[in-house]
Amino acid sequence: MRLAVLVALVAVASVVAEVDLNGPAITPALIREINAKAQGWKPYPFARFVNSTIREAKALMGVLPDSDEKWAELPLMEHDLTNYAPPDDFDSRKAWPACQSIGEIRDQAACGSCWAFGAVEAQTDRHCIATGGKNMPHLSAQDMNSCCDSCGMGCEGGYPSAAWQYWVRNGVVTGGNYNQKTGCAAYSIPNCDHHCTGKYQPCGDIVDTPDCPTQCDDGSSFSAAKQFGSRAYGVAGAANIQAEIQKNGPVEAAFSVYQDFLTYKSGVYSHTTGSMLGGHAVKILGWGVDGGVNYWLVANSWNEDWGDQGYFKIKRGNNECGIEGQIVAGTPK
Repeated sequence: MRLAVLVALVAVASVVAEVDLNGPAITPALIREINAKAQGWKPYPFARFVNSTIREAKALMGVLPDSDEKWAELPLMEHDLTNYAPPDDFDSRKAWPACQSIGEIRDQAACGSCWAFGAVEAQTDRHCIATGGKNMPHLSAQDMNSCCDSCGMGCEGGYPSAAWQYWVRNGVVTGGNYNQKTGCAAYSIPNCDHHCTGKYQPCGDIVDTPDCPTQCDDGSSFSAAKQFGSRAYGVAGAANIQAEIQKNGPVEAAFSVYQDFLTYKSGVYSHTTGSMLGGHAVKILGWGVDGGVNYWLVANSWNEDWGDQGYFKIKRGNNECGIEGQIVAGTPK
C-alpha cells in the first residue's frame, strides 16, 4: 500500500508536465465527460476553477511528492480487530457533540498549506475528545504552516506526518481563523473563493509563506500558548482507520487529486477523468453508505462554499486515489 501511494505521488510531476499548466482547470468538455461517466456523484462547473489555470489549481495541492517516505517513518497503530464490528455509519460530530471544532470547515486560502490544516483540525478535535470537552484549544494553522521547518515549505507544500511530529516535539499554539481575534496566532492569509465569485475575494496566485510569529497576536508569550501531543503514528487498512476514528476521533489523510475532483458537488466521489494535479491533505471524520456505496466522510479546507458545504464523500475500502494509504493521527498530552 505504501509503495502504491508513493508511486502515485511521485508520478504527479511527470503527469502534470504533459498538460498545459496555463490551460483552464475546468472545461465544458471535462464536465460533459464526468456527467457521461461518473457513477454516484455529481459535478458542477464552479466559476473559481473554470477561471483558474491548472497551475493555480495545482498550487493548492500541498502534499509533497515524497510524503509517503516520511509517513513510513512513523510507528503504525494497530487496533485489536478480533471482535471489532464497525457500525454502518459513524459521524464524529454526532459522537462528540460537545466538540464543535469537529464540524468546522477552515480555509487554507491562497496557500498550499492543506498538510498543516488537516493536521491542526484533527489535533484540535482530539484535544477536546480526549478530555471529554474540558480542554478545547483551537490549534493554529499559522504556527504549523509558518514555524515547522521540518514539515516542508509552508505554502509551497509539506508533510502531514511531520506536522504531527511537530505537535509532539514543539507543540502548536492556539489561534483562530483569519480575522478572528481568539487564541495566540490567527491565520494571516485572507479567506478566498476557491470555486466561485462569492462572499470572499478571488484566491489568485499562491502567496508567500507568512513569517513565524515570535509572540502571540496580543503580545503575550508564544511558548505559553503551546498545546502538545504525546505521540504520533500512522494507521493502515480500512478497518484500522475506522477503529481509530471511532476510538480517538478524526484523522488526517493524504490523497491524489485529479481535475474532476475540483468539480465535486455531491454524492460519493471516485476518480472519473482528468489529469493528476498533486497530493492533497484533508480530515476524515466518519464513514457511511450512500446508494449501496461505502464512503469516507471528509472535511476539506477550501471554505464552506466548496463541495457539499465544505465536505465531500469518497469511496471507502478500495484506497480510492490513495485516501487510505497515508493516514496520520496521534494522541494529545
